[in-house]
Amino acid sequence: MATFGVLSTYPPAACGLATFSQSLRDHLIAGDPSCDVGVVQVLDGTQEDGRRLEVVAALDAEGVRTEAAAEALNRYDTVIVQHEYGIYGGRDGENVTDVLDAVRRPVIVVLHTVLTEPSEHQRDVLENIVERADRVVVLSRTAARRLTKVYRVPPENVEVIPHGARVASRPHKLAQALHHMKRPTILTWGLIGPGKGIEWAIDALAELRAVGVEPRYLVVGRTHPKVLERQGEAYRDSLKERAVQRGVEDLVEFDAAYEGDRRLHQIIDASDVVLLPYDSREQVTSGVLIEAVAARRPIVATEFPHAVELLGDGAGALVPHRDPVAMARALRHVLTVPGVAADMTAQGARVAPAFAWPAVAQRYRALAGDLAGAAARLAA
Repeated sequence: MATFGVLSTYPPAACGLATFSQSLRDHLIAGDPSCDVGVVQVLDGTQEDGRRLEVVAALDAEGVRTEAAAEALNRYDTVIVQHEYGIYGGRDGENVTDVLDAVRRPVIVVLHTVLTEPSEHQRDVLENIVERADRVVVLSRTAARRLTKVYRVPPENVEVIPHGARVASRPHKLAQALHHMKRPTILTWGLIGPGKGIEWAIDALAELRAVGVEPRYLVVGRTHPKVLERQGEAYRDSLKERAVQRGVEDLVEFDAAYEGDRRLHQIIDASDVVLLPYDSREQVTSGVLIEAVAARRPIVATEFPHAVELLGDGAGALVPHRDPVAMARALRHVLTVPGVAADMTAQGARVAPAFAWPAVAQRYRALAGDLAGAAARLAA
């Protein structure tokens, strides 16, 4: 029986890393009910630890629980560390290396962000983390190329395992009903904050209305907790005001509730096209993008790296950043030209199985087995 210790943020924290870690844990266990997975929860200073039974220890930003965190992780066969610069304490999250120094088990580090132009200190932090890992996992081929070229990590130490997703089988009854609505639905979902590019999507709606296309634009998700703490609902309020200024307030709907998996998947399945208008030119992984492809939804996305990688074969359309005219043109093409949406859906169906959480979890199990075998050979 393989056992895993996971170091990450974790629900009830509302962030992509927490959701990723819970899904990975759940599917590691689903694929092998005898598997034991314990979580060392990274806290952001506002949470209490021990909220869930699987949380065996906590690590706070100040690093005062480093020894206890490492001790808990050492009780498992393999340690999986989820990495983002913003979740660990110290400058650029450097405190995580103190934990890694005290871990005596094989370590898999999952890098969710790989910057093209890191600061000198960001580069040092990432390289120090990689040096302490037995294997590094990235979630896209683009991230793997960056890691080997920008950070000079040996290719043999890097494994590409995609972000997992629920793979759609057949539309839910609610989705089928909503598809019969007169107005097509454009969907953007996820935690909301500056950089999501929703303002350009609103501008694109005005362009669509000008040519006689009047879709429903549904924005699902609450404001990112860190954005809410610093800025309140200023971004969401600015979007509502922008919709009024552009004369499309009747086309835009905001659903700020945090949707549970079942309800969210019904909404995704009911959409006619998923829109990812992100501003970022660095994003090498997007869980929302993977979910949209796996749900076999037509997609329009800006040319961020992960989108370029996944949509280039026809599962979606790519548009320049901050270009509402191009965005509107692509959306109109998907919504009004016969066969376009069906072709995107068919391509999504071809690639979706590789993103299914059970398949992704199995790859982590296999990687852990490889590391265990290598350790046994060294010890012999």
